[in-house]
Amino acid sequence: QAHLVESGGGFVEAGGSLNLSCEVSGRTSASRASAWFRQGPGQKREFVAGIRWSGLSEWYADSVKGRFAISKDDARNMVFLHMNNLKPEDTAVYYCAMTPAYGDPIGTRAYKSWGQGTQVTVSS
Repeated sequence: QAHLVESGGGFVEAGGSLNLSCEVSGRTSASRASAWFRQGPGQKREFVAGIRWSGLSEWYADSVKGRFAISKDDARNMVFLHMNNLKPEDTAVYYCAMTPAYGDPIGTRAYKSWGQGTQVTVSS
């Protein structure tokens, strides 16, 4: 099973930017895509952005389109989430995840490996 470790979270004012990183190790041969999810206080975990390991597809939640960008570095086995124009409603714990599924999955059940999360807090 893959081992995922997120970093880069923190406290930022509204309108600011943060870059999250996810370091991937372990068994990844069965995985076909990575994604970022988030879970705000008292809320369900929701999809944010995904990227296929082939690099041929990215997909985003409507709430972050135009503000967030997902990318990866194959040489370093890392996945990134670049977040711009942050809003207070972006406050959440952000999780990195991997899936063996085809297509562009957004449901949590499709993802079999998860990191421990990194906190992002956006002040108004």
